[in-house]
Amino acid sequence: KERERAERHTRAERIRMAIEELGPAYIKLGQILSTRPDLVPADFIEELSKLQDRVLPCSFKEIRGIIETELHGTIEKHFLEVDETPLAAASIGQVYKGRLHSGEEAAIKVQRPGIQKIVEVDLEIMLHLATLMERHIAELAPHHPVNIVEEFARTLGKEMDYRLEAANMKRFSRDFHDDPAVHIPKVYSELSTSRILTMEFVDGIKVSRIDLIEAAGLNRHTLMARGADLILTQVFLNGFFHADPHPGNLFVLPDHVICLLDFGMVGIVDRNTREHFVDLLDSVVNRDEPSTVEALLQLTEWEASPNTRSLERDVTDYISHHFYKPLKEVELGVCLKELIILATRHHLRIPPDLYLMIKAFAAVEGIARQLDPEFDIVTQAKPFLAQVNAERFSPRRLARDAIGMSKMMFKLMRQLPKDILDVSRTIRQQQLKLTVTHKGLHDMLATHDQISNRISFSIIIAALIIGSALIVISETPPFIFGISLIGIIGFLAAAVMGIWLLIAILRKGKL
Repeated sequence: KERERAERHTRAERIRMAIEELGPAYIKLGQILSTRPDLVPADFIEELSKLQDRVLPCSFKEIRGIIETELHGTIEKHFLEVDETPLAAASIGQVYKGRLHSGEEAAIKVQRPGIQKIVEVDLEIMLHLATLMERHIAELAPHHPVNIVEEFARTLGKEMDYRLEAANMKRFSRDFHDDPAVHIPKVYSELSTSRILTMEFVDGIKVSRIDLIEAAGLNRHTLMARGADLILTQVFLNGFFHADPHPGNLFVLPDHVICLLDFGMVGIVDRNTREHFVDLLDSVVNRDEPSTVEALLQLTEWEASPNTRSLERDVTDYISHHFYKPLKEVELGVCLKELIILATRHHLRIPPDLYLMIKAFAAVEGIARQLDPEFDIVTQAKPFLAQVNAERFSPRRLARDAIGMSKMMFKLMRQLPKDILDVSRTIRQQQLKLTVTHKGLHDMLATHDQISNRISFSIIIAALIIGSALIVISETPPFIFGISLIGIIGFLAAAVMGIWLLIAILRKGKL
C-alpha cells in the first residue's frame, strides 16, 4: 500500500517529507531553495517554506562539554546557573536559559555536537549528486546544480558561525539605537564564540498570541503600525533587514515595544535596488504598465532578452486584477508574490535578497491582517516611498553624486592618454592581437559535417554497387552458384552500408 499512500500527496509534498527525513543539511537546503523562485516552481516554493527543523534535543552532558571547551572553563565559572532543559531544539543548535554572575538572565544558543561533521558529509554527497545531474540531465544543466550546492555550502557555513549572527545583532542594535519602539537583545561577546551565542533573555508575548496581547491591555493597531514601520525602515532606509520575521521571531514587550529574535538570516539591498523597487511599487499602484515593465527589468536578471510586448500584456492583466480597487483592500504580500510568478514565467530571475525582502513583507502583512484586519500596509508605506524618492534629489545626494562623477572623469582623463600610448606602442611593435570568438556556428558546422559524411557514404555505396556489378559481369573467379563471390561480397557490403545510412537518417526524423 506504500504507492497508494504516496499518491495521496503531491510531488512537492513528497519531496518536502523526504527532505525532512534526510536531516539537517537537506532541511537547510530546502529552506534556502524556498527563497529561490528563479530555480524552483511556485508550488514547490510554497511546500518547501513549510520545512521545520525541530528535532529531539541531545543530552545536556554533551552540551556542557561544548560550552566548557569553547569558553575554556567550567560552566560554573561563566554562568551562575543554566537550565538543563532547552527552550528550543533545532537541527543545528539548541537554546538554553541561564543566569550570569551579574544576575542578568541570558539565552544561550549552543551548536549541536558533531553537527559540522554531519553537514560536511551531506555536502559532499550533495556535490556528487549535483555533478551527476549537471553532466547527465540536460534540463538541469542550465541551472548549474554544482554552483547551487557551492553557494548553499557558503550560506550554511555562515549560519553555523554564530559570530556572524552576533555581528548582525550588533548592527541592528546600532541601526535602532534611538528608536524606543524597537528592542534588540544585547549580545554578551565575552561569552560568545563561533559555536556559542550568549544574548539577553527576552520574556515577551509572541506577536501571534492575540489573546495574551489583549489581556496585557496592548493596542493591536499601534503594534501593527510599529511592526510595519520596523520592516519598512529596515528595507527602505537601512538596506539591511531581518529576513525571517515569522511570529516566533517577533515578541511584544510592555509599552508596545517590538523585539526581534534570531538573526541568522538577514538580507541586504543596495541603494539602486531599493530605488528600483520603489519605482516598481509606484508604477504598479499608479497602474502604469510600461513603467512597471521597465522597473521589473531593472530589478531582475535574464539570459535571453524577454518578449517585452508579451510581458507588458501580462503586466496589464496583473494590474487590472489587483489594483482597480481601494488600496486598503490590496494585499501587498500576495501581489508581490504573484508578480514574482509572472517574472519567472518570462524567465526573469529574481535576486535572492530581493525575494527575501518580498517574503518578509508578506510575512509581516500576514501578521498585520491577524492583529488588525483593517490594516493598510500600502498607506503605511507611502511616507517611506516618498522619503526614498526625495533622497534622490536631496542637495547632499546630488553633491555626492556630482563629486563621485567628477572623480571618475578625472581618473578617466588621467588614464586615457596612457592607454592610448600603450595601444600605439603595441601596434608599432606588431604585437596587437585580435581574437574573434564565434557564437552559434557550432550547430551549423556539425550539420555541415553530417551532410558531408552522408554524401561520402552514399558515394562509397554507389561505387561498391557499380564495382560489384562490373566484377559479376566480367565473371571474375571464384564462383558460387555461378556468380562471382567477390561481386556478391561487394553487393552485401553496399546493402549493409545502405541500411545503416537509412537508419541514421530515420533516427534524425528527416529523409
